[in-house]
Amino acid sequence: MALPADKIADNGRIAESGGFSIGGHRLHAPRLEAGLYLVSTPIGHLKDITLRALETLASAHLIACEDTRVSRVLLSHYGITTPMMAYHEHNAETAGRKIIEALDSGPVALISDAGTPLVSDPGSRLVSQVLEAGHQVVPVPGASAVLAALVAADLGDSQFHFIGFLPSKEKARADLIRSAGALAATVIFYDSPKRIAASLKTAVNVLGADRPAVVGRELTKRFETFYRGTLGQLAGEFDAAPSPKGEIVLLIGRGTQQGDAFDLDGALAERLAKVSLKQAVDDVMMISGLKRRQIYQRALQLRDGE
Repeated sequence: MALPADKIADNGRIAESGGFSIGGHRLHAPRLEAGLYLVSTPIGHLKDITLRALETLASAHLIACEDTRVSRVLLSHYGITTPMMAYHEHNAETAGRKIIEALDSGPVALISDAGTPLVSDPGSRLVSQVLEAGHQVVPVPGASAVLAALVAADLGDSQFHFIGFLPSKEKARADLIRSAGALAATVIFYDSPKRIAASLKTAVNVLGADRPAVVGRELTKRFETFYRGTLGQLAGEFDAAPSPKGEIVLLIGRGTQQGDAFDLDGALAERLAKVSLKQAVDDVMMISGLKRRQIYQRALQLRDGE
């Protein structure tokens, strides 16, 4: 993708700066080294963007985004006129080649529709391609629905695991919740508003009704809401109400079961069907808190049919 000559510095590595507007004031953005910039954008509230992110978007030669119509709202709000192109899972191969070509002339910014790129959004493949082509990759941190939900959830746990989107199929959803729920930490999922009631029912069936949980809806937006309680309480609440609107984050607190209540045989059987004995023992040790010797001995017994 060729760029205008006046956009390329003498060394071919520094882009001419652009500008952006805040509160009616036009600000000049500094020049930027060539590279792929992973820029976090607001998850709802347009003011939840950093000055560095605005400078990067204004200075880039090109902005790659999931949906140009969505991104145009943000860019127009801040008076940023950088050219855009679509980059998503359906055009990743062709768009990726164009981005690599553009990087030879200057900086390119990658953004998602909302939040931090690559967090349950396309982009990991592009990052690999950019690094293989010898270009730098620079994170520009900012808003993330995962962290916004976690800090407001009040589940009292400093350890957490972000799992990603829950599957639409019931069995796959149950398997994922079961394995994630065995982790000694708060687990965080993204979910569809149309499926959250079903997901909560699945979680109750798999993990029990008493696990603490929180559902966050429309974070940072006008109708931001947090629903707090146990899985059983939340399942009943969402089952009795119409499907909510907006983006959903589901957080499930860690269980209170002790090691001797852990379903060791079930966990080992599930892993032994997929991986080696050694790997199965390692996996189960991580989620159970049991001693390796105990797990290994039982794994041998199960393998030998005892």
